[in-house]
This record gives sequence, C-alpha cells and structure tokens, in this order.
Amino acid sequence: MNDDCAAARTVVTIHAFVKGECMAGLRSLLWGRGVSALGDGLWFTIWALYLTRIAGLPAVTVGAGLAVASAVGMAAAVPLGAFADRVGARPVLVVLTLVRAAAMAGYLAVDGTWSFLAVTVPFTALATGGTAVRTALITALVTEPAERVRVLARQRVAQHVGYAAGAGLGALVLTADARWAYTLAIAGNAVSFLVLAGATLLVPAPARANPIPGKPSRVVLKDRPYLCLTAATAVLSLCWAMLSAGLPLWLSGWTHLPLGLGGVVVVISSVGIAVFQVPFSRFARTAGQAARTAVVSGVVLAASCVLLATTSGGSGAAAVAVVGLAAVLHVVGELAYVAAGWGLSVRLMREDAKGAYQGATEAATATVQMVGPGVFTLAVGGLGGPGWLLVAVVFLAAVAPVPALTRWAVRTRQPVPAR
Repeated sequence: MNDDCAAARTVVTIHAFVKGECMAGLRSLLWGRGVSALGDGLWFTIWALYLTRIAGLPAVTVGAGLAVASAVGMAAAVPLGAFADRVGARPVLVVLTLVRAAAMAGYLAVDGTWSFLAVTVPFTALATGGTAVRTALITALVTEPAERVRVLARQRVAQHVGYAAGAGLGALVLTADARWAYTLAIAGNAVSFLVLAGATLLVPAPARANPIPGKPSRVVLKDRPYLCLTAATAVLSLCWAMLSAGLPLWLSGWTHLPLGLGGVVVVISSVGIAVFQVPFSRFARTAGQAARTAVVSGVVLAASCVLLATTSGGSGAAAVAVVGLAAVLHVVGELAYVAAGWGLSVRLMREDAKGAYQGATEAATATVQMVGPGVFTLAVGGLGGPGWLLVAVVFLAAVAPVPALTRWAVRTRQPVPAR
C-alpha cells in the first residue's frame, strides 16, 4: 500500500512539474509574441512611406509585390502546418521566425523591384504559416479545449498591446521622417523577431502525436465539413477591413463627420479587445457553443453595418453617437468571431494534424483579408449606404449555415459504433 501511495505521489509530482514547465513555456511565448507584435505595429505604421519615399519604389510595385506575397502565403500555409506535424511545431516556428527576422533586416538593402520581392515574399508569406504553426504549438502544450481557447485569447491580448505600443513608436518615426529613424525602426523590428525566436526555444517540446497515415495536408483538404465550416466563418474576418477600409471611405465620401472619428473607433476596438477577449473565450468552450457565438457575431456585425448606413449625409452629435454605437457592436462582433473561430478549429481539428488544420484555417482567413479592402471599396466607396446593407447581408448569409455545418463536422468525428 505504501509503495502504491508513493508511486501515485510520484506520478502526481511529475504531472505537476510537466504542467508547470508547460505554463512557464507558454508565458515565455506570450511575452515573446508581445515583443514581436510591438515590432509589427511599428512596421505596419511606417512601411508604406519607407518603401515609397526612402526606398523609392513605385506604389504599383509595392502593391503588386504584397499581392504576390499574400498569395504565396495562402498557398504555403497548409504545407507548412503539415511539415510542423511531421517534424515538430517548435523547431519549425523558430526557423520561420528567424527567416522573417532576416527578411525584415533585408528591407534596409531594398533598392529595386527584385530586391523588394526577395525580402517581401518570405516576410509576408511566412506570416500566415507562422500563425498556424504557433497555434499548433499552443494546442500541443494545452490539451483541454476550453483552456486552449483561453490561452489563445491571452496571446491575442498581448498582440494588441504590442501593436498599440508599436504604432505609437511608428508615429514618432513618421514625425522624424528621416532615413536614420526608419533604419532604427526596421532594425528594431528584426530584433523583435529574434526575441520571439529565443522565447520559442524556451518552450518545452510537446509530446508528439502518433504519425498520421498519409500526408496531413491531404487529410485536411479531404475534410469537407471542416473546410466548409472554415470558409463560412472566415467571411466574418471582413470585420477587420470594415475598420481599415470601409469606415474611412464612408466618413470621407458619404458623411460630414470628422475623419478623426475613424481613429476613435480604432481605439474603442483596441481597448475592447484588450479587456474582453479573454472573457469572451468562455462562449466557445464547446463546438455547439462556438457555432452559436459565430451566429451572434454575424448578426451583431450586420447590425453595425445597418447603423453606419443610417449616418449617410449625417453630421453633428447624433450621427457621432450612432457611429459610436456601431463601433461598440463591431467590437462585440469581432470578439465573438475570434472566440468562435478558435473554439471550432481546436475542437474539430485532428490531433495528429494540428498544423495542417490550422494552416487551412489561416489560409481561408488570409484569402478573405486579401479581397476585403476591395469589397469595401466597391460596396461602401461605390454604393454608399446600400453598400453597407449589402455587406450586412453577406455577414448574415455567412453565419446562417454555421450551426448545421458544425453538427455535420461533429458527426464525422464520432467513431462509428462496432457492429
């Protein structure tokens, strides 16, 4: 009996040690991602002016290069995730991060189209796959689905805090508007990726799942329920282009409201995400709960679009208040979409193909993000108020089949009873 008790205590001690080591690794990854997000916020604030004014590239070249890089990223996301399933998410994530660090430093040497493509394709394309591999690493370290969503939410909060700080530094660089300032910013961003790579090395290697029969990428590409559900929920990511493209076009072309109101809305969004993303993770603890949360997201985002449409030609405090209410609804919709996406993806993915499944999810989101600005330019910029109503219909149509698709996906993951 004493031996059995001692053995039990040993098992509990080992389990506690392993869990503690994993949590320490997750905290390291969280801080590393926060630092790299600071670099991201800095870069995304200055890249347009740096590339066109300092590097001297035509705007058309920059736009075409980014489009090519985004397309490569979408195509590479699933293969990179599948490769991580084969050799381990941690080493793959470290290599991807180091390559992106080198690419960022390479922007200092850009002097033409080909050198721009040589650094932009790896830097931008590997971002999509890197997100998928990082999610696979987190879900390998955290086995309980609800806790997985909570950890992913904490990571997103760290990202937004980093982005905000980086954007503030970027504003200082733009104020200086000198080559030395841009050089320091780019070098600092490259260092931030090195910090993330070092933090990733501190994460304990997760237990490897049993090798999957066949190629992980083929498995996910044959999983029709998962792909259909991912495609439907990815449409909700239009909410990001809604703020970056739709709202500025609306304020400048169809209302008499101050353009600075768009910045206020972005601040409301950032604060809302930082405060409420973790609490919202509780609404995606099960696949069914996540599906209902996705529906709520679509409905709330559609309502936000309808409210904005009512401000056509508006001015004054009443119109500002309506835009503010639309901003609050947008935050709720975005929080619900993100939580639902995590809940569905981590609940329905195959445990032996985490990277491939997360790669498919990120590829779908990246596809929507690539066309998002164009959607709002044509709908809102071209049609005005009816354009907002059209986008609202798109949100509602996207979430309408989500509950049925989720039930289909859940059924296909239940083992067939023996006869």
